Amino acid sequence: MELSKKALEIKPSSTLAISAKAAQLKAEGVDVVTFGVGEPDFDTPKHICDAAIEAIRNGDTRYTPASGTMELREAVCKKLKKDNDITYTPEQIIISNGAKHSLMNTFMAILNDGDEVIIPAPYWLSYSEMVKIAGGVPVIVKTKKQNHFMMTKQEMLDAYTDKTKAIVLTSPSNPTGMVSTIEDLKTVADFAVEKDIFVVSDEIYEKLIYEEDKKHISIASLGKEIYDRTIVINGVSKSYAMTGWRIGFTAAPKEVAKLISALQSHMASNPNSIAQKATVAALNGSQQCVEDMTKEFKKRRDYIFEREEATPMIHALKPEGAFYLFVDVSETYGKKAGEKQINSAADFAAALLEQKYVAVVPCADFGMVDYIRLSYATSMELIKKGMDRIEEFVKELK
Repeated sequence: MELSKKALEIKPSSTLAISAKAAQLKAEGVDVVTFGVGEPDFDTPKHICDAAIEAIRNGDTRYTPASGTMELREAVCKKLKKDNDITYTPEQIIISNGAKHSLMNTFMAILNDGDEVIIPAPYWLSYSEMVKIAGGVPVIVKTKKQNHFMMTKQEMLDAYTDKTKAIVLTSPSNPTGMVSTIEDLKTVADFAVEKDIFVVSDEIYEKLIYEEDKKHISIASLGKEIYDRTIVINGVSKSYAMTGWRIGFTAAPKEVAKLISALQSHMASNPNSIAQKATVAALNGSQQCVEDMTKEFKKRRDYIFEREEATPMIHALKPEGAFYLFVDVSETYGKKAGEKQINSAADFAAALLEQKYVAVVPCADFGMVDYIRLSYATSMELIKKGMDRIEEFVKELK
């Protein structure tokens, strides 16, 4: 019996694959240090958990509207106005089962078969797979390190065709940690308005920025013309340590939001009712928990970058946000780790895991074959241990 060709073409997540291999080794009793999946190691703040417990006790355990409760959509509107200076109505907000679900809904709502989506590389590996699932064609633009991995207008023009429907923007970036400047955003906004295409703006890491001279700016705030073409994606997974609660949200033009709501009503009915109550508490409550986590991430960022800089043959830009270090390992190519020759970042990652029990993510699936990604969303103790092992591994290369 023939299975779906579209489904068979989808690549499994390499980040989850690395984590699975590391988990297998751990189950066998091996002391593995994991720099893999991007998940905060903090517990969800108590006031958010308390709101969920209260929701259960109050019987808030039934279906909600497909697009989410009015209470939560109003809280999202308030957050977008306060934090991002963008005005939305609840009718423009769709609450989904995580920001990944929000992205999938968006691509399904805007793409027809064969429509193209410009995705700057390096990119979060799921973007291209989502576009393909929705019937679209990912068009990958290889950005340059000297441009802080930001697209230039010429690169966008070179990628554009009459089939282009949208462009994906991520700031702060997974995997690079770079934050778009106002000039970067204006370049994309002018291009999108000129070509009359959508911008899908993934802002999930917006609160995790570490430099005083850097600020998150939503591209939708740059004027009515780009506002009308922007679909903002966000959620609570990263900033509030709520990865397992699965709440994301979309802010979009009304006609797009209406389509997304209709799609979601058939595919998922509605997001988790209890998690929605918890998210109201997250957005409306004290933000001290976010500030505390951000301070700790900054300490870890500073340490892991300092250690990387002191290690020969590997190179990175200092992350400005998110919680990833994006490391070029191409200088190690041709070297041997024991009997294994390193000819790619995948080889580097495999040998590192096998010989030093450190799990990192090779970034071919992120559009950059010479890089690995290290998540520093783990304890300082484990970061120190892991960087000791990486330094030892590199210095032993022959």
